Amino acid sequence: MPQTLTKASPELEKRVTERLEEIPGSDHMKMCIQCGTCAGSCPVVENMDYTPREMIGLVRAGYLEEALRSNSQWQCVSCYLCTVRCPAQIKITEMLYALKNLSIKENMVSKDAQKPYQMMKKFNDVLKTFGRSWEMWFLINYYVFGIVRPFDLVAMTGFAANLFFRGRLPIMPPTEGGAEDLRKILSYAEKSEVKE
Repeated sequence: MPQTLTKASPELEKRVTERLEEIPGSDHMKMCIQCGTCAGSCPVVENMDYTPREMIGLVRAGYLEEALRSNSQWQCVSCYLCTVRCPAQIKITEMLYALKNLSIKENMVSKDAQKPYQMMKKFNDVLKTFGRSWEMWFLINYYVFGIVRPFDLVAMTGFAANLFFRGRLPIMPPTEGGAEDLRKILSYAEKSEVKE
């Protein structure tokens, strides 16, 4: 860990603590013995700047800005191995989701986390627009209008062609029913999030 860690402000500590306490069984975080089972179980730990064990340590020690600016919560693939194998029964995946949401709210998404953050935003834009996932528009939206270089899309043309010819990359937007209902749900969720 870097030596230049600073404690969070009392206001930030209060907001983070309140959010983490919403997780059922959040008091188990105090029982973390730093055994490393979570880090040893994580399939993407090598992409994280802090392992799940270290993230718990940062939060418990009050280094919340460092935890929120980390890329670790953005690398999590939600396999839940850390949570399932934790001997203290800490809901580590839920903690990482909470830290991800807080990093957005507190405007602390790090430079290292911009690609997954933009991917999430672009995917949500597609859902809001069409009520369903439409991979073709997502790819265009992410690679052409996102922060990713458009030339990265060229490198994926072979893979995209393979998906297209197997019927997995439709050119036309989805027309299944229920799209309006999904848009209403997403709109309601956004309004509820703003009130917090």
